[in-house]
Amino acid sequence: MWRVLIVLGWLYVAVMMALAQAFHPEGGLLSAAFVLLAYGLAPVALILYVLGTPARRQARRAREQAEQAQQQPAPAPGGGEAAGGAAAGDDASARPSGG
Repeated sequence: MWRVLIVLGWLYVAVMMALAQAFHPEGGLLSAAFVLLAYGLAPVALILYVLGTPARRQARRAREQAEQAQQQPAPAPGGGEAAGGAAAGDDASARPSGG
């Protein structure tokens, strides 16, 4: 919430500077537009980008963790082994008997 107040206050001052430039006898609309861009929009965009870095970093880490969780296969119930100690893909009936 405090970011919004800072941005609104900064833009208010920048708009007042641009209006003063526009209505000055030696000023004009083009110079007022440059004042608004140089003193208003560019600094606000830079500050919001820098202040938003931690949130972007946190969102990126959460997204990467979710992707890693989806890529890892879920473990089979019982630790991946069938009853009797044989591996899941091992078929005991296919082996020839030793006797």
